[in-house]
Amino acid sequence: MELLYSPASPYSAKVRMAARYLDIGITDVRVDTSAEPATLMDNNPLGKIPVLLLDDGGSIYDSVAIMHYLDRQSGNKLYPKKHQKRTEVEVLEALCDGVMDSLLAIVYERRFRPEDKIHQPWIDKQWAKVVRGLDYLNANLPKTGKKLHGGHFALAAMIGYLELRFAGEWAGGRKTLADWPEKFGKRFKEYAEMKAPA
Repeated sequence: MELLYSPASPYSAKVRMAARYLDIGITDVRVDTSAEPATLMDNNPLGKIPVLLLDDGGSIYDSVAIMHYLDRQSGNKLYPKKHQKRTEVEVLEALCDGVMDSLLAIVYERRFRPEDKIHQPWIDKQWAKVVRGLDYLNANLPKTGKKLHGGHFALAAMIGYLELRFAGEWAGGRKTLADWPEKFGKRFKEYAEMKAPA
């Protein structure tokens, strides 16, 4: 299997870390989404990454769909078996992905609009979502035991992206959340190398 990914994409990071944790052999293939390469466009009509290319010629896209596929491939080692616990993990993943959506919206607004066209109220609205999400996570961090789950990898990817694009802007007043990567890194040794672009 191959994973079409971009180094700075937090959604790619989430999937790549989960696959490594589960010891599922996937070859990472770097793509430039703005160039719209045929490999990407032929396997995801949305032209977004990550995309998992299956050995049978099929493809799976959207990081959540890929995560659930990896869970099935691993014999259900990525999400809890009990329904309530699984729902809690899925909601945690959704929250972290939602924060990443808002962070990316801010980055794209700044990157792709001329400076005089940047809409600050839009940025402020997205940042308000980020603040609420981070405050909630700081007060409600998941337990991080020996067994990691999909929510942990979403959280790790989110914090990695914050450090990449918003360093110095998010950790103040959120010590519990800011300290969490150290705890996660003890359970997943590859975090240091996989959280930043590679």
